[in-house]
Amino acid sequence: MHPFPFSAIVGQDEMKQAMILTAIDASIGGVLVFGDRGTGKSTAVRALAALLPPIKAIKGCPINSAKAKDVPDWAQVSTKRAQDMPTPVVDLPLGATEDRVTGALDIEKALTKGEKAFQPGLLARANRGYLYIDEVNLLEDHIVDLLLDVAQSGENVVEREGLSIRHPARFVLVGSGNPEEGELRPQLLDRFGLSVEVASPKEIDTRVEVIKRRDAFENDNAAFMLRWQAEDAAIRDRILKARKSLTKLKTPEKTLIDVAELCLALGSDGLRGELTLLKAARAYAAWRDDTALTRAHVREVAPMALRHRLRRDPLDEAGSGTRVARTVEEVLG
Repeated sequence: MHPFPFSAIVGQDEMKQAMILTAIDASIGGVLVFGDRGTGKSTAVRALAALLPPIKAIKGCPINSAKAKDVPDWAQVSTKRAQDMPTPVVDLPLGATEDRVTGALDIEKALTKGEKAFQPGLLARANRGYLYIDEVNLLEDHIVDLLLDVAQSGENVVEREGLSIRHPARFVLVGSGNPEEGELRPQLLDRFGLSVEVASPKEIDTRVEVIKRRDAFENDNAAFMLRWQAEDAAIRDRILKARKSLTKLKTPEKTLIDVAELCLALGSDGLRGELTLLKAARAYAAWRDDTALTRAHVREVAPMALRHRLRRDPLDEAGSGTRVARTVEEVLG
């Protein structure tokens, strides 16, 4: 069965917008979604990947290489022929071992053939796609450290058991979780480009619409998918158009000043906040088919780009989201 259509997801506009922005510019750094269970977090990431056009990859390549020259020697791929494949979406389970994540010695080949071969892991499968971690705040520390290294370098390095392997590992990292179950380590939190908060809808009409669409998806799938195909196609076309227009987008000096002043006023740690806010605002401007970056674009994406980068203020009971909104209003008007 095909994933639930992205355009058919009811509400959760900020979450959907954040995921669209990372589809336009993967270098934004992924999306962290915190909130209630059953609010469409995993549904949204699978739906977005499904509506994107397929990627070109060499047939049988374990890291989804686009060109034959990029296929690693250890993969032992005999063909140079590229084929279309769906954008990869890989789940990283909480209990995954380091070997499963990074890859390790292929025990079967070692025992049966006496060969020292590499068995690729989840990071290889996720290359050029999405790596999704549910309950990311409960991830074990050694896996977090591993992800931090890969997120910074864009490369997975395995050096153990007589192996010395390197391969690209570039993906959009999507994490979700419930903040009541534990906090996320600041180092990993900072690696997510955007952060959104979701909640179960409070309006009866909205909840009824969710029920109707899910019921139609499960019990009248063919008609339901046909109904939403055009909507998903329109989103796909807008994403592709936005990708192309990013390089032509003008960025005035005054907008760069707005970005810097906002981050300074919020006291966000480091300079990653400015860089991410700029990329997100540019992606949003391209999504809207605008030709130049403006203060309005910055204002729109500031909460999702900055709410998770603020230093904690124990006296501020309003929360980071409210602080960002208040400061955006003060700085940008």
